[in-house]
Amino acid sequence: MTGSRGPSAPELLAVLDRERPQPLHSQLEQALRDHIRAGRLAPGTRLPSTRRLAADLGVARGVVSEAYAQLGAEGWLVGRRGGGTTVADRAVATPGGPDPATAGHERERIKFDFGVGVPDLSAFPRRRWLAALRAAL
Repeated sequence: MTGSRGPSAPELLAVLDRERPQPLHSQLEQALRDHIRAGRLAPGTRLPSTRRLAADLGVARGVVSEAYAQLGAEGWLVGRRGGGTTVADRAVATPGGPDPATAGHERERIKFDFGVGVPDLSAFPRRRWLAALRAAL
């Protein structure tokens, strides 16, 4: 894929395979992460607009928007309304170094599990529930 935004637009090579079980936005996220890690996308590099990149890839704009949003949340990209999306300054490729998503955060034991569909049964008010059930019966 090529960003035809002008001479300063980076050439982004990403192959999105519709046959893979991995969603397209995840494939694009991984390709952009790899480009940043390898130094092909330097900090401050402006990326193509979501419309332009979606057209180049032949995907819906939402695919690109979702990928940009996730990479922004992880600290790889910085998006400014009307100002485009750029590679974050701290997203420097350092071999063996930490990812920007985890930089500054020590990996300790997990204190909270925010997994979807996994309720914390120890927090359920069983006594009150049983009392209400008995009263209803």
